[in-house]
Amino acid sequence: MKRQKKDNIILIGFMGSGKTSIGIRLSYKLQLVVEDTDKIIEEREGMPISEIFKAKGEGYFRNLETGLLREIRDSDGRKIYSLGGGTPVQLQNQSLICQCGKVIYLRAKPETLYARLKNDTTRPLLRCDDPQERIRVLLSQRTGVYERCADFIVDVDDKEQGEVLESILEYLEQKTISEEKK
Repeated sequence: MKRQKKDNIILIGFMGSGKTSIGIRLSYKLQLVVEDTDKIIEEREGMPISEIFKAKGEGYFRNLETGLLREIRDSDGRKIYSLGGGTPVQLQNQSLICQCGKVIYLRAKPETLYARLKNDTTRPLLRCDDPQERIRVLLSQRTGVYERCADFIVDVDDKEQGEVLESILEYLEQKTISEEKK
C-alpha cells in the first residue's frame, strides 16, 4: 500500500482491542494529543454512533470516516489517532490509513474481545442475538485488512496495558533510529 512519511501514530483494531486506552497512555508517554475518530464524528454529528447508524445508516457513517481520514492525511503536526474498528473495511480507507502515519494494529482473539464487550450496549454492530458469533464473523472478515494496513502488530491477549504500551514504544524507537540512519 502507498505509504506517506507522516509522524502520526494510527491505532487500528477491532472494537474492544484497547485502542482508546492505549492511545491515552501513549499520549502521556509521548506528550502527543490523542484523537478518537469515533468521538470526532459523534461531536460533529451531535449524536452517538448508535444514533447515526439508526438515523442515517452505516453507509453514511462510513463516508464520514473516509472524509475524516482525508483530513488527517492532509493535516500538519503529529498526533495519535484511534480509529473505529470498522474504518479499514472500506477499500479507499485502507490506502488513506497507510498515508496518515505509522499504523499499529492491536490484535486480539474473539474470546478476549467478547469478554471485554459483552456488557457494552453502545456498539450497534453487536446488537444481535449472538454477539459472540458476530464478533467471530466480523473479526474473520477484518483480520486480513488490519494486517495489510499495519506497520506493526501487537498481540494484546493476556497482556497488561503496560506491556502493550512498552511494545509500541520499542517499535517506535526502533523505527525512529532506522529512519535517522537513512
